[in-house]
Amino acid sequence: MASPPPANDRPLLEVRNLTKHFERTRGLLRTVTGTVKAVDDVSFSVQVGETLALVGESGCGKTTTGRCIQRAVEPTSGEVLFSADGADGPVEVTSLGRRELKAVMTQMGMIFQDPYSSLNPRMTIFQTIAEPFVIHRTITRRREMEDRVAELLRMVRLDPVYMSRYPHAFSGGQRQRIAIARALALMPKFIVADEPVSALDVSVQAQILELLQELRESYGFAYLFIAHNLAVVEYFSETVAVMYVGKIVEMTSTRELFTRPKHPYTEALFSAVPKPDPRYRKKRILLTGDIADPADPPTGCYFHPRCRFAQQICKEVEPPLVHVSQDPKNPHFASCHFARELDLTGVG
Repeated sequence: MASPPPANDRPLLEVRNLTKHFERTRGLLRTVTGTVKAVDDVSFSVQVGETLALVGESGCGKTTTGRCIQRAVEPTSGEVLFSADGADGPVEVTSLGRRELKAVMTQMGMIFQDPYSSLNPRMTIFQTIAEPFVIHRTITRRREMEDRVAELLRMVRLDPVYMSRYPHAFSGGQRQRIAIARALALMPKFIVADEPVSALDVSVQAQILELLQELRESYGFAYLFIAHNLAVVEYFSETVAVMYVGKIVEMTSTRELFTRPKHPYTEALFSAVPKPDPRYRKKRILLTGDIADPADPPTGCYFHPRCRFAQQICKEVEPPLVHVSQDPKNPHFASCHFARELDLTGVG
């Protein structure tokens, strides 16, 4: 399976053929009755300071991909190569033992989707943000720990006087700022942001996105930004990978994807984006049929039962993710037999 070539010889993160299958079981004996292909042969790379957005419908495998990268979920197969500080070369994360993985995880962070459930209601804000220091023993003195927590709270635009309070005393936006401060505690190089604004009000979403953007510009963080809101993706990311039923079906720069999509599924996603002009009239692309079952996917292209361009080859042969752009400086990958021939409509 092809993946975009890195901008230099050593990307910060490189995912190769990542796969995660969950077994379906039944009865008291937990007899295996099938396998759900949540993530199916996914490959991509992230450069230092880059934001790669992972988009797609709910259940397509975005979150599972992010968690497999950090070993919160154990992948079935594949490689995750991370350029960790202090290592002679890229570290293969999926093969690390517990002690080695713990050391590498100091350079990775994660922001979860729901700030209401990602914070422990029985821990103060100080205890929540200071927990990484305790686990990794990077700071042991109480006074030094308090100073560092206060600095992190100021970074996310919260007053340090709140550090003795509990999560229930804060609004949703404030809780997400606290979750961001916890993710930044050890100043990681790479952060998985799993739909960090989807549970927030629109006005608060803009503030959180602006904060994440400023932190990236100031400290050089790289993000894997998981989202389904295309407007947010267009604003926040340089590169976009579109997922459908566990597979990446298209990947390129944000500008290229939004103006010249090459996969019919991407075009259908853009068709669903509402336009702010009430005078604008456009016929939406309504996909027929159901999303493919990851436990029993169709033969050939997974999208062919819903695709208006599908032909016999689509039902029989699975299209590889290949380079379809004529511009070598702007790689564009798509998993469609007719990607080079179709004239599809972007957001415009």
